[in-house]
Amino acid sequence: MEALRHVFTIAPPSLIRAHLSKPIFTIPFIHKKSNVTRFPNSKLTKFNAISPSVSTQPEPETATGNLDHEDEKFDWFSQWYPLAPVTDLDKRAPRGIKALGLDLVVWWDRKENVWKVFDDRCPHRLAPLSEGRIDQWGRLQCVYHGWCFGGSGDCKFIPQAPLDGPPVHSFPKACVGVYPSTEQYGIVWFWPNTDPKYKDIITKKKPPCIPELEDPSFFKTTIAARDIPYGYEVLIENLMDPSHVAYSHTGIMTYAPPPR
Repeated sequence: MEALRHVFTIAPPSLIRAHLSKPIFTIPFIHKKSNVTRFPNSKLTKFNAISPSVSTQPEPETATGNLDHEDEKFDWFSQWYPLAPVTDLDKRAPRGIKALGLDLVVWWDRKENVWKVFDDRCPHRLAPLSEGRIDQWGRLQCVYHGWCFGGSGDCKFIPQAPLDGPPVHSFPKACVGVYPSTEQYGIVWFWPNTDPKYKDIITKKKPPCIPELEDPSFFKTTIAARDIPYGYEVLIENLMDPSHVAYSHTGIMTYAPPPR
C-alpha cells in the first residue's frame, strides 16, 4: 500500500461568496497545534502514514495457540469442586450448601460409609432435604412427608403409599438427583452434574492432586469454613484494618502488643 500523498485545499470564503448569492457556510482558517505526541530522535528514520484498511486475512495463531478455539473452552460443570471440610459436617444430620448456583445437601451414608451429595429438593413437593433427618435405618428422610432415600438417590419408602398398592417408590420420578462425590484431603468434593453417565467419573478424572497435602509430616491443620452474612467490601475493609486485631481478637491471634 502507498502512503497518503494527496493534499486537499479549500477555497477561501471570499471566493465562495463570489459564486453564491448567499453564503451557505464559512470556514474559519485558524491554525491549531496538533496534540499528537511526537517521537524523539531515535532509530526510527522514516514514518509513513498508511491509509486505513480492514484485513480479511485470519490472524496468525501465536505460540500459545488460539484461546478462543471451540475445543479449548472451559466447561465449568465438568470439573471437581471442593464443597465442605469434613470437620464442618455432622454425620447425624444433613447439611445444606449452595455452590455454583446449585442447592445441595451433603449427608453421611452409613451403609456405604461415604459422604453423599444430593440435589437439595425432594421430588415430591420440592421441600429442602437439608431440613430433614437421617432416620434409624440410615436413610435421608424428607421433613415434609417423610419420603426416604438411599445413597443412590432411589426412594426407599413413602409412608402414605398403601402397602398393597403399586410400588410407587420405585418410579423414576420418585428419585432424587445425585451428584458424584468423593473425599480427599479432608474435604468433600463434588462433580456438578447429575447425569448418570458421570456416575463413575472418579475412575476417569480425580480432583486436583496436591502432593504436599498427602504428606502428614508436611501439612496438618484443621480446616473450617463459615458463612457470614456480609458483602466482600466489608470483608476487605476488615482485612485492610490490622489495628483492630489487638482488641477484637485478644487471646485468639498472635500479634505485636499495642504501644502504651
